[in-house]
Parts: sequence; structure tokens; C-alpha cells
Amino acid sequence: MHVLITSDTVGGVWTYTQELVTGLATRGHHITLVSFGKLPSTDQTAWLRSLANVDYRPTEYRLEWMEVAERDIDESRRYLEFLVREVQPDVLHFNQYCYGNVDVDAPRIVVAHSDVISWWVAVHGCEPDNTPWIERYREHVTYGLRAADMVVAPSEWMLNAVTRHYLAPKHGSVIYNGRSPELFDPDHVKEHCALSVGRIWDEGKHVSLLLQMEGSQRARSTVEPVLNEQSEWKGTTDIRIVGWAQEPGREKKALPNCPPNVQLLGPKSQKELRHLYAESSVYVATSRYEPFGLSPLEAALSRCALVMNDIPVFHELWGDAVAYFRKDDPVDLARALNELSHNPELRNRLANRAFLRACQKFTASRMVAEYESAYHQVASRMEKVA
Repeated sequence: MHVLITSDTVGGVWTYTQELVTGLATRGHHITLVSFGKLPSTDQTAWLRSLANVDYRPTEYRLEWMEVAERDIDESRRYLEFLVREVQPDVLHFNQYCYGNVDVDAPRIVVAHSDVISWWVAVHGCEPDNTPWIERYREHVTYGLRAADMVVAPSEWMLNAVTRHYLAPKHGSVIYNGRSPELFDPDHVKEHCALSVGRIWDEGKHVSLLLQMEGSQRARSTVEPVLNEQSEWKGTTDIRIVGWAQEPGREKKALPNCPPNVQLLGPKSQKELRHLYAESSVYVATSRYEPFGLSPLEAALSRCALVMNDIPVFHELWGDAVAYFRKDDPVDLARALNELSHNPELRNRLANRAFLRACQKFTASRMVAEYESAYHQVASRMEKVA
């Protein structure tokens, strides 16, 4: 089967694309891959070199959620229409909403990785004002969803969010994201440290919770064992945060103040991250908006104990395999970290539970097989209509 897949090169969608395209190509499918947004680095595309049946077409068109993107969306839609007529794929797989209704005769899947409205509600507790940008964005998402032969989401929570904020898809399906377990090292000797991955300035990732623990007077008595250098946490640093500390375009803004046990490591490559996962005992998922969350999955495959913000999607995905802290509460986050730091038996039990659940439910091979099935469904459905 020949599948045309769109992607963007920023964050988790590119990692997801790497796993999916590699799996599909390995199974003998032909892939035309089109990326939007920033051109990828050489390191980001190294995985493509060994895949003979992948035709990669990078572009720099702006992404649909960007405020000044209308012209780029129009031009990229025309580009895709010409490309589809040129390569004639069997199925279209769009990882952006705005291409769901491109004017071509081919079955199509739209994947709802995330969206601006559900992000805004999770962060601000209400929908955004209906500005011209938001109005245009809603139209792109709604039209793309309506034209899709199938809408796929990485969690039930995300599929429900699409239905709540836009429309109920004609055919909706949940395909959990997956990672390849062999890429990670679950048997590495652990250090007494916790890791978190996320942009500090991103209100959805909410990594700033880790910087608030020491500053809360209510939390002082609970947090002190975690912060005290004489506590059981005896690494060079107790909590490591990977990700950009400053928002792009606002680099002159002062860096946030950090408690003495928190180290900001900045962005890391996938190879560097795998090493950090391997040596960390605990992974902290602070997100208040997370349609799936690849970083917690990677940590689980590295046999880290997971400490997670108490939001519905994490319960859907991880059940009782993790420790939850009260939603958005730095005091209870400190309590959970302190409990795990002083209870190695509990820490190891949770690490093993998360690892087992990840291997059973969230592997790349399972994800690829389910997408194969989805492609055949939409293709056969179109053949019956014809």
C-alpha cells in the first residue's frame, strides 16, 4: 500500500512519525512523507536514510495553529493537491486538520494529536475569545474533521475533546501512540533522581510546578526531606528538567528561579534523553494538558516509576500503574516525590508496573498494525462507495 503522510518536525509528532513510517516501511509499504514547519536538522532525519521505500518532501510552510499562517495554509493545500495527483497514493494520512478536506479523490484519515481549543480550556478553564484567528482555526479544524473518512485520536480523552469542541466524527477511532521498547534501557542502574521533560514556559506542560515546591510555605514540612541534601535523594541533583526554559522570541526574559535541588538541563537529543531516562528512578509528568504523552511512555519503557498529575487522560492510559498527585498541586507533588524517595519497595513496584503496561499497550509494533488496519478500512470503504 502507498500512504501519503503529513507531519511536522517539532516535538512529539515527529517522534510518532518516525516510529510509524519506519514500521510501515519495514512491513513493505511505500510512504510519501511531507513535513511542515521548520526544516528538520540532519540528526532529525538520520533515521530516513535506511528506508529505501520512503520519499521525503520537507517544506517550511507554517503550521495551522500559528496565528499568521493563512497564506501558508492555502499554498500548502495546493501543494498537497498537486503532489497527491502526482504520486497517486492509496490512502492519505494527515497529522494536521486543515488538509482533511483537500480537493483530491482519495480516502483520508485525520489524526487529532491535539488542538488549540482543548489546550486553552485545560490551561485557562474556559474557551478562548472568538478572535479572527480562533474563528479561522475552528473552521480549518471543523472542515478537516468533517471531510475525513476516519478521525483517529491517541486517547479516548482526545477523541471526546474533538467531539465536544468541534463535531462528532463520522468514524472515530482510538489508536494509542507507541514506542519501540528496544530503544530504551530498563535494566540500567538507577540513581536517586527524578526527571521531567517539557518546556518550562508551556502552561500546558506545567513543568513550573516543580519550581514551586520549595516556595510554598504550606509545603515546607513535606518538601524538606526531598530538598535536604541529607535525605535519601543523593544524586548531583534531585530533580532534572529537560526542555527549553525560555519561550522562542523571548530569550531575553530572565530564567526562572530554581530550588537548590532542581537542575535545568535544556533541550536534549533522543540519545541523550534515553540515557537520562535509564539512570532516573522517577519520572514526573506535570502536564495539565496532554492528549497522550510520549515522554512518560519513554520513561516507563526505561523502568522509571511514574508520578503523574491527576488528570483523566493519565488515568485512562496508566490506571493504577503510577502514583498520582492532586491536580496542579505542588504541595501534593512534593508529598508524592518524598514518599517514593523514602520507599524503594514502592518505587520499584511502580516502575515495574509502568514498564509492563507500556510493553503490553503502547508499543510501536501495535500502533503500526492498528494504522495498517485503519488504512485498509478507509480504502475498502471508498471502494464499496465507488
